[in-house]
Amino acid sequence: MSIVLTDFARPRLFPREPRRNTIQDCTPEAFEHHLNTVTPLNVLDGYAPFCKLHVHRNWTSTRCLAVPVTEANRHLLRSDYEARTRDELPVLVRWFEELEPPVAGYLIPILYSREQLAKEGSIIDADWGVVGCMYTAEPEETPMAPITMMRNALGVEEGGSGVPLDREAYFRSVEFWRTHANWRG
Repeated sequence: MSIVLTDFARPRLFPREPRRNTIQDCTPEAFEHHLNTVTPLNVLDGYAPFCKLHVHRNWTSTRCLAVPVTEANRHLLRSDYEARTRDELPVLVRWFEELEPPVAGYLIPILYSREQLAKEGSIIDADWGVVGCMYTAEPEETPMAPITMMRNALGVEEGGSGVPLDREAYFRSVEFWRTHANWRG
């Protein structure tokens, strides 16, 4: 099985201007090499048959991306309408600023099959393409954000995958994201 970073994931995980809330102490090439040579601790099913999650112990200094919202840090929350790419519709997002989260215990790359990526207009020269990565304290999936589920249900024309909304998964996501937020640094 071969894995590559997609054009969608590369600038988000390894931006030209390094940010503290992206993958640290690792080049895109070294990241790909690790995924192709180190057996994951676990492989989890993603939200659709074309999606897999590879659980790896964190080999970098990358910090957890999702942080619990508490009374002590609630004042650090910010929000705005943003799109991940120029082609997507902006959606409401929230995040912490000026927060120091713990180093992640695990990196969990989100993989899409070559066939699904081709449907979305992204041709890769590998079996699987990385479309994102979770940085977590535990070897478990962070629920997909509710707005990402909605975007996916809108279809590939709007930056999604075309997978219909799963109401139960949506409510589980709301429960998690009601009490957590990402951070930016």
